[in-house]
Amino acid sequence: MFGKKKTNPSIDKEQLELLENAQKRIKQKKALYVHFIFFLIGSVLLIVANTVLGIGKEFTLFGKEWFLIAILVWLFFLIYHVFNVFVTNRFLGKAWEQKQMAKLVSKQQTRIEKIKSKLIKEETLLAESELQSEANENIEIKKTGLTIIVAASENNAIGKGNKLIWHLSDDLKRFKALTNGHHIIMGRKTFESFPKPLPNRTHVVITRQSDYKAPKGVIIVNSLTDALDASRSDSQPFVIGGGEIYKQALPLADTLELTRVHENFDADTFFPIVDENIWKETANTFHQKDDKHDYEFSFITYTKQ
Repeated sequence: MFGKKKTNPSIDKEQLELLENAQKRIKQKKALYVHFIFFLIGSVLLIVANTVLGIGKEFTLFGKEWFLIAILVWLFFLIYHVFNVFVTNRFLGKAWEQKQMAKLVSKQQTRIEKIKSKLIKEETLLAESELQSEANENIEIKKTGLTIIVAASENNAIGKGNKLIWHLSDDLKRFKALTNGHHIIMGRKTFESFPKPLPNRTHVVITRQSDYKAPKGVIIVNSLTDALDASRSDSQPFVIGGGEIYKQALPLADTLELTRVHENFDADTFFPIVDENIWKETANTFHQKDDKHDYEFSFITYTKQ
């Protein structure tokens, strides 16, 4: 009697949806029933008004008494109401909506799996190419692990007004695949060009501003040396820009992931010229322009000789 808590019956989401749907169907059928009753009574009143009371007896439409046309029009709306309640709700109701949604979700999942498969394949080919190149060289090279990743045009343009000059979908996907899970080192202006920090990456921002404020998790440093020290737990940190940071990092990096856009552009930020006496090309994949890419481009990997 005392000390016992009353248990409230719970209704899960699916049961609640079924209950709400049943209540909705009851309301629809009640409305249809009322419509039918009014149709019967209204039809009788129209007939009596014309034939007994003589209202509008001389008025005809298309050679027929006006009340007959009125009843037919009303009958049309009644049939439409019946169709909407018993046909439309049955074949195009909530179950149909859920089925269509499931189809769309399935299509999106298939597309995502194709993109993942393509990225994994590209990474595998790139890794195999790098391993084969190292085997052919048969030289033990000491690596720092620092990698520069950049997209530059034929005239080494990389940006204008702190923005990219082009939009290459596959290049963005490659950038995401390579930098995912790593430290990315950048200048303040490059960081501020992002709408928000990139997911699943540790941002290391270089700035001379001593009181610079950044979102939680972003590491603020004052030099490239400090940035490398902050990234020492990562075996392959990436330098992602801008122009001055690239210039400082190039002598320290041992890998360069370059997307070469085969076009010349007007720009205010440029990448340093790649000295092929220092850098050896180990992989090169060419991409033609298509409906998603306005320019031809190549994915080129360089390693320091």
